[in-house]
Amino acid sequence: MAILEAQNLTKTFKEGRETVEVLRGISMSLERGEIVVLEGPSGSGKTTLLSILGCILTPTGGRLVVDGKELDARRPESLPGIRKRSVGFVFQQYNLFPALTALENVVFALNIKGFDDKAAIEEAQRVLRAVGLEERQNFLPRDLSGGQKQRVALARALAGQAPILLADEPTANLDSEVGGQVLRIFNDLARQEERALLIVTHDPKVRTIADRILHISDGHLMD
Repeated sequence: MAILEAQNLTKTFKEGRETVEVLRGISMSLERGEIVVLEGPSGSGKTTLLSILGCILTPTGGRLVVDGKELDARRPESLPGIRKRSVGFVFQQYNLFPALTALENVVFALNIKGFDDKAAIEEAQRVLRAVGLEERQNFLPRDLSGGQKQRVALARALAGQAPILLADEPTANLDSEVGGQVLRIFNDLARQEERALLIVTHDPKVRTIADRILHISDGHLMD
């Protein structure tokens, strides 16, 4: 059974008096342990689709089921709860708090999910160990390399056992060697922990770990 299923998703935005159709009937699914790559040119709808699948935006039309919960576009107040429980995000720009250590960045995210301090510290240490940063957990972001920052961001997404991981250009700011290390971590953790992983990217190297590659153009999705 799919951990995420979208059927005929549409999204429109108002720009002045005009209505702009960004997504035009998107249907797709993600299974546990599956890695799917989403490619497409700028303006094709990638970011909007990722935001809807991650319960940041509501669709204008269609049906979305995330981890057994059907999204109700009429109740946007329900989105944070679904997002906190079921979705982990990895961003291109890391989005780490500069005044917090690697450990504290992950703990903070877990506190938001409802973990108390003791449980959050134990879980943060576990995921930092899993991404090879156990010896860097007390370092501030300014003292970490780009690859290490991205691994902290990955640990933050993995923390709390969210079954769905959404990554937006996770290797864009990394050199080839470090990007390859991050991809190996993505691959190993998705398989070992059976997370569903959707990666939006322009990086052809990401294709090497993909089970499926999807293309989006002008709001339409194609295999």
